[in-house]
Amino acid sequence: GSYGKQSPPIDRSVGRSIDRFRRPRRPSRLPPHPRVAGFRPFNDTIDGYKLFRPEDWIEVKGSGNDVFFRNPARAEENMFVSISSPSSTKFDTVRDLGTPEDVAKKVLDQYLTEFMSTRIGVRRESSVVSAAERVETGLDGAEQIFYDVRLRIASYATKNQYGLTEADRPQTLEWDRVLASSLGVANKRLYELRVQTAAEDAADAETSFEIVRRSFKPFEVDQSNLSFPLF
Repeated sequence: GSYGKQSPPIDRSVGRSIDRFRRPRRPSRLPPHPRVAGFRPFNDTIDGYKLFRPEDWIEVKGSGNDVFFRNPARAEENMFVSISSPSSTKFDTVRDLGTPEDVAKKVLDQYLTEFMSTRIGVRRESSVVSAAERVETGLDGAEQIFYDVRLRIASYATKNQYGLTEADRPQTLEWDRVLASSLGVANKRLYELRVQTAAEDAADAETSFEIVRRSFKPFEVDQSNLSFPLF
């Protein structure tokens, strides 16, 4: 079964939005972020999470996610936060999902479903690069557990979809991406931070992604103030 709210493909920068009824955002009552050069704090005091985002990245509206940012200098580099519905499965800890390895397989399956293509002659190669548990200190001072999952997916396609033989349909690499998810729990909901980049840019992006990942902190909020989908 699904372990969280279904999300659209991570590389989808424009999509049809799902309108959500939300109360006006109030000024954050959280302690101020320490400044990190090149990053800007983002606080969601309605749904309950905070993180740093690269200050030159652009927020994309209407992606269907809670928040979505992309790197204007690299088309394949982006990040978003997805949160399970308040009315779906209740979670006490991310360990409720199983082991990090179990979760990595679920996340990979979800990615492959999102990237599924109806085109003829498309082939995907995928692998779990790593899966680990990380323990941080939450905003309330208590232990907070995260699962960090890193995947690699490559897509191959043929330009001649209607060739009669395999020799007529040679496949070439379309894209090769490194995708990472960090999952945590607060308010009985599953919070997922996703980041992706082209595989060739992964080493260069790692320092930035680590800052974003370590800054991602879901936190408890007034349950009556949570946002609900309209369906």
